[in-house]
Amino acid sequence: MTNRRLRHTAIARAALLGLALAVFAGGCGQDLRLGRAEKKPLTDDERMEWWRDARFGMFVHWGVYAVPAGTYKGRRVDGIGEWIMNSARIPVDEYKKYADAFNPIGYRADEWVRLAKNAGMKYIVITSKHHDGFCLWDSKVTDWDIMDATPFGRDILAELAAACKKHKIKLCFYHSIMDWHHPDAQAPFYPNYNDTNQSNPNFDRYVEQYMKPQLAELLANYGPLGVLWFDGEWIKDWTEPKGKELYAWLRELQPDLIINNRVGKGRKGMEGLSRSDEYAGDFGTPEQQVPATGLPGVDWETCMTMNDTWGYKAYDENWKSTAQLIRTLVETASKGGNFLLNVGPTPEGLIPRASAERLEAMGRWMAVNSESIYGTTASPIGKPDWGYCTAKGNRLYLHVFHWPADGRLSVDLPNAGAVQAHLLADRKKAKLPVAVDGNSVVVSVPAEAPDAVAGVVVLTVNN
Repeated sequence: MTNRRLRHTAIARAALLGLALAVFAGGCGQDLRLGRAEKKPLTDDERMEWWRDARFGMFVHWGVYAVPAGTYKGRRVDGIGEWIMNSARIPVDEYKKYADAFNPIGYRADEWVRLAKNAGMKYIVITSKHHDGFCLWDSKVTDWDIMDATPFGRDILAELAAACKKHKIKLCFYHSIMDWHHPDAQAPFYPNYNDTNQSNPNFDRYVEQYMKPQLAELLANYGPLGVLWFDGEWIKDWTEPKGKELYAWLRELQPDLIINNRVGKGRKGMEGLSRSDEYAGDFGTPEQQVPATGLPGVDWETCMTMNDTWGYKAYDENWKSTAQLIRTLVETASKGGNFLLNVGPTPEGLIPRASAERLEAMGRWMAVNSESIYGTTASPIGKPDWGYCTAKGNRLYLHVFHWPADGRLSVDLPNAGAVQAHLLADRKKAKLPVAVDGNSVVVSVPAEAPDAVAGVVVLTVNN
């Protein structure tokens, strides 16, 4: 073992010991977990409350893979940008050279957070470490991080944590269980780092002496965190018992932490939903899709790209329209889920202009209509022909994608009782004429929609 490995092992053990002492220290009625005073444990519903209320978050995939930007040795590489190390079969030592060119002098954490906040997003999930193992913070258990391996010399996550605190945005981290850089993980599997048939006999050492100390650093130094969002759980060496143990260990360090279902082995592929509640994790993770039907009693979050990649690819211009993104947000909320929308910053630290423009447009829609998204629950009236519905208390928010040409918006609502309606965009809340027609309520709406993408009619039902 090299001196560097010995140093990292010692630091890892010390970090875990220090946090264990903080967690289990007694006396004077104090709970020293992450320095917080003892308080009554939250129920699961209380712990999940902010996340369920938020409905809309920003995903950020960023790392040294932004430097090749989808191209290797002059060839455009198929697949998503952050997987280029595996897709192009780049050896570890060669891939590490990209860090020499990772100098994002244009990075301004405050600008990122303000963009997310103005878009109506309530939380940010950033890749603390993706599959290539590169760390966006100053980790004490590796030199493969932003402070030691690049000329940038600034702790990206520390700056983002400060900006999130300033703007009251929940900070969350994506963290890869697999690691193509680490010799005790998937590095020896080269040229196919993602070989799910291979096993590393030293993987448990990687977990105890590397992955756990890094997670402890993230919780202790950048928290309290909103969510730890895991990925890479499909490798052979990761098991459901390991996932459950990691889940319990993290919740001991931060009891109010929310953890996705990729901490274990329960998710059903890109559908993202857990096969049963016997698996670890607090919410399902559909990827690039919205479940076809609502899922009562199940917490889930659709993550989606704006183009075809998560990590930056310089030539990927296949952008979704603003209208499509707004309507996906609405559809997701109408089915009781959250929408985690991705940006892939450039190697200079800039969010691509096409991404920023879409977020700015979504922010303009949310500035008028956020009441119909935040804190809502799934539609109690199914999927209407004209769009989607969300609910909050005795209010139904009718998101009309297809504005009725005859001015009559029909809503299936048996036994409606007393009903009132107004346009959400109307600050004066002028009442719209409402008539009951059998099991339907018909709202007379103006000839022109308040928004061409999704005009919202508020229906207040007093049974």
